[in-house]
Amino acid sequence: MTSDRPQTPLLDLVNRPADLKQFSDAQLHQLATELRTETISAVSVTGGHLGAGLGVVELTTALHAVFDTPRDKIIWDVGHQCYPHKILTERRDRIRTLRQKGGLSGFTKRSESPYDPFGAAHSSTSISAALGFAVARDLGGVTPEGLGDAIAVIGDGSMSAGMAFEAMNNAGHLKKRLIVILNDNEMSIAPPVGALSNYLSRMYAEEPFHDLKAAAKGAVSLLPEPFREGAKRAKEMLKGMAVGGTLFEELGFSYLGPIDGHDLDQLLPVLRTVKARATGPILIHVLTKKGKGYAPAEQARDKGHATAKFDVVTGEQKKAPSNAPSYTSVFGKTLVDEASRDDKIVAVTAAMPDGTGLGLFAERYPSRCFDVAIAEQHGVTFSAALAAGGMKPFCAMYSTFLQRGYDQVVHDVAIQRLPVRFAIDRAGLVGADGATHAGSFDIAYLANLPGMVVMAAADEAELMHMMATAAAHNDGPIAFRYPRGEGVGVDLPERGEVLEIGKGRLVQPGQRVALLSFGTRLAEVQKAAEALSARGITPTIADARFAKPLDRDLILDMATNHEALITIEEGAVGGFGSHVAQLLSDEGIFDHGLKYRSMVLPDIFIDQSSPADMYAVAGMNAEQIEAKVLDVLGVASIGEKRA
Repeated sequence: MTSDRPQTPLLDLVNRPADLKQFSDAQLHQLATELRTETISAVSVTGGHLGAGLGVVELTTALHAVFDTPRDKIIWDVGHQCYPHKILTERRDRIRTLRQKGGLSGFTKRSESPYDPFGAAHSSTSISAALGFAVARDLGGVTPEGLGDAIAVIGDGSMSAGMAFEAMNNAGHLKKRLIVILNDNEMSIAPPVGALSNYLSRMYAEEPFHDLKAAAKGAVSLLPEPFREGAKRAKEMLKGMAVGGTLFEELGFSYLGPIDGHDLDQLLPVLRTVKARATGPILIHVLTKKGKGYAPAEQARDKGHATAKFDVVTGEQKKAPSNAPSYTSVFGKTLVDEASRDDKIVAVTAAMPDGTGLGLFAERYPSRCFDVAIAEQHGVTFSAALAAGGMKPFCAMYSTFLQRGYDQVVHDVAIQRLPVRFAIDRAGLVGADGATHAGSFDIAYLANLPGMVVMAAADEAELMHMMATAAAHNDGPIAFRYPRGEGVGVDLPERGEVLEIGKGRLVQPGQRVALLSFGTRLAEVQKAAEALSARGITPTIADARFAKPLDRDLILDMATNHEALITIEEGAVGGFGSHVAQLLSDEGIFDHGLKYRSMVLPDIFIDQSSPADMYAVAGMNAEQIEAKVLDVLGVASIGEKRA
């Protein structure tokens, strides 16, 4: 294989999954090889999630060869392993548009294809969804493609989330025909943690089942016929002792495995047997290797979880040089520094130690860093009790993942006024991961909670100040948000300063219009102000710093001394701007003719693109902020004059 498109003679004959039915098992082996090379070739052009897809090439091939999609519903948990699935399901011609503007999503997406029956980009939803399809089928539900089998493919990392067990418990009770494939690669994004992972590891330590199965199969065939049945029973008993599916069987599932997920000679007969004979819920335990079949991915620490564009031959990624440190790395380094001064500081993350920048902290302070696995609800309540026990927990989660622990934020943290420090990464629009990973709602869902302090960093130096503020804050919960990607490039202080709670900062004095920014749109606001100055308009600019509590004095001063006030935030309606409007309304400011506008993310989910493009769709880049100012002041733009 070269960096040019690979030769794929069998794959070229596949337009839809039904075409796989024409192939012999030997040809399916070759097809899987071609599917792997095509996946590598495509991701080398687009970047994206590589390792997970490579780990399920044979499984994807086998599932589509045995089952009848889209009538049978394959539900990929998380969905980041679905690139080979997309190639086989009428999307190969667009596979090199993955994660790009107007292109294919990097995850499963209902609106994209009938072969994606259920969209997912977060983990642990697949078994619940598969059970829903199974019940709908048995109750006479109707979909355009029909309703057949429901197959959930879930990773061992995703199995650590409570929702997976809630679904299995319910499925075992309902006894519906349902197929769950546990794709066990000992690797989610970070190495999986917890008792479940250890249980699965014990179940195939040194793969005794594989050896035992081969030996038992050989021995049974040598016995006279009358003795074979007893020997088969003994083999089953040994299988249970050597491997055990006890946990899953107690939940009401028949258990099969573990089997080699890269061996089609094992996968195909097992799947065919299950399709022919399954009556109730069944779990097939499949062992795979993330990054399988591509040496650079196999050798990478994260097994090629997420890559930039890369050279196929060398595996070398083509990352653009960084001009400034990322917000995530500033968070990680600053937390280590704060922890060196305060032995009560601890860190909690949910299966994202590297994504949240906690890798360095984990190395330096392993006893004070807790990866709770994919279990945000537990992570939040665990943090609450750490705070109740006299520690200073920093609960580091992506905005979009923290949503999963919202009840715990309310019930276990806010009501009890416990000083949990929420470090909210991936705030705002994030680019190629699209709507599922956009941090659009945390300002709104946190700022409405009594006693919650909500901050947003305008740049990486401000992030350091907010971390120092959070570390020093012991009177209830406090949150600070920051985006993915590079900082602005400002000079960083030796150490962050503790900010006065609820106080913003004046960035630039001006007249007529006041621009009140919350978060990292401040750089765009300043660009807009430069363009406006050429028209003789010098806006006042302030960085709010706090959405809760608001800086009443700053806001009321801006409102009473300007014709117009515009707020700008990287969040949905109901957040910072809504709280400002409530304050102005309560103080009667609107009674005296203030022109007020709030620039927020629009009431749509914005598909993947570059962050700049996504903010253009949202109407929140510098030129759109400039246009908003001109509009509110009644100044026609150049374009309008020409018209």
